[in-house]
Amino acid sequence: MAQTAYPTVGVGALATEADVELRQVIKTFGPDTALQNLNLTVQRGEFFSILGPSGCGKTTTLRLIAGFETPTAGNVMIQGVAMSHTPPHRRPVNTVFQSYALFDHMTVKDNVAFGLRIKRMGAGQVRDRVADALRLVKMDAFANRYPAQLSGGQQQRVALARALVNRPAVMLLDEPLGALDLKLRKQMQLELANLHRQLGITFIMVTHDQEEALSLSDRIAVMNQGEIEQIGSPSDIYDRPRTPFVADFIGDTNLLPGQVKQQDARQVQVVTQSGLQVLAKPPQHTPPSQSVVVSVRPEKINLSTTAPTTDSNCYAGQVSHVMYLGTHMHCTVRLTSGDVLAVLQPNRATGTIAPEAPVYVHWQAEDCLAL
Repeated sequence: MAQTAYPTVGVGALATEADVELRQVIKTFGPDTALQNLNLTVQRGEFFSILGPSGCGKTTTLRLIAGFETPTAGNVMIQGVAMSHTPPHRRPVNTVFQSYALFDHMTVKDNVAFGLRIKRMGAGQVRDRVADALRLVKMDAFANRYPAQLSGGQQQRVALARALVNRPAVMLLDEPLGALDLKLRKQMQLELANLHRQLGITFIMVTHDQEEALSLSDRIAVMNQGEIEQIGSPSDIYDRPRTPFVADFIGDTNLLPGQVKQQDARQVQVVTQSGLQVLAKPPQHTPPSQSVVVSVRPEKINLSTTAPTTDSNCYAGQVSHVMYLGTHMHCTVRLTSGDVLAVLQPNRATGTIAPEAPVYVHWQAEDCLAL
């Protein structure tokens, strides 16, 4: 049987060449602007995710790469070649959709072979390529079944095989796991990561699931209202967000607006609108008296029933709500200043905190960030 010929670039050893570039791309639909001056570069062999809320432009971006939409202005480049006016079937990409889009009247192997037969490939080569693709997604034993005889996860594997059989340079994934239940979704995330590592080709995924993007991606672009707010590694996006939107959208955070009172290279002192004095990691290029927003993650906040020894970033309050999450307890604390903070605490056998209990919250300056 013929072996699948894919690039050997893998995670952690990305090539320097760009597989996909969007240069000053604008996309309008009538009077509405979906994308505004979008610049994006995806390196060869990368698992790149585009993340954002509904209506932010992420699916439009993927459709521009796939060729289902044409940019109003700007250029879409794939492997250094301008593709803005190249039809989808002539681009070295394939798309996997959330809806699977399988043909119900065809068997699994016929679904996977469909694109190759359209290209009039020889029967022997089609047979070998289909067998390769089904083996990659562990569906070779189901080749003669119909989609209605498969589970959701199995149908998604067939959709992946149908895209992979064409041996694209770039795999486009449009909410590929959105139709699956939580347990199967987690399993498929792991299989998708393994498949990417095995093949080494470029994956570009659109999703609104922050955890999915953080766990699978080499880099993430966070979009908001047709623009990219930040591009970076998962740790950059989560631990070093550049804007309040990114901090709030990726995971949970507490945002405290205020004014810079003092600042040095190591930390900044912020006076919040409610009068709290907060020490935080400084933003870049922030002059004194500029408005900022302090972001502190719920898991970074310590909660105690007795006053801690520290006097920085330590505030008294009262627990207003406790939510049991199994491994953790999610507490809502109302400070004496009136601010309400979300606090995530490990679930321990002892030391549970009851609602209405007086408490202290405290955190280190390096665990919060002024944006």
